[in-house]
Amino acid sequence: MTTANDGTLSLQQFLPYRLSALANRISQSLAIKYSKQYGISVQEWRILAVLGEGTKLSAVAITNRIAMDKVAVSRAVKRLIEKGLVIKHLDSKDQRSHELALSNEGIEMYQQLVPIALEHEQQVTDNLTLKEQQSLLKLLSKLDNAPL
Repeated sequence: MTTANDGTLSLQQFLPYRLSALANRISQSLAIKYSKQYGISVQEWRILAVLGEGTKLSAVAITNRIAMDKVAVSRAVKRLIEKGLVIKHLDSKDQRSHELALSNEGIEMYQQLVPIALEHEQQVTDNLTLKEQQSLLKLLSKLDNAPL
């Protein structure tokens, strides 16, 4: 699927490249929508989104959940704390660790950002039928669960 007859790699047919390029393009176009109005980055949005699910998480758990670089998560968390959108609590189970959660302001922002994100997702998937959307999610889950 990814090699030409001469043994070279066709980047446009190489799945890891296509998935990465598409994800970056979608994320960047969404970031444009909320960065001007809300002043947050893609990394900050992803952290708000995962914390918006209502769970308190450590920075390590966030890093694992959103598959983002540890340093990028750390910097984004620091900015979100400085902006008053995230609060840090000492973990009740492990006194050496901290749990992160949305502040009241963070919850408010999250609630304002969700409709923007959902509308953006709809725009991205508008040219797919409902069956194609369901198939896409199923295929992505299969790829996500594949041994690497």
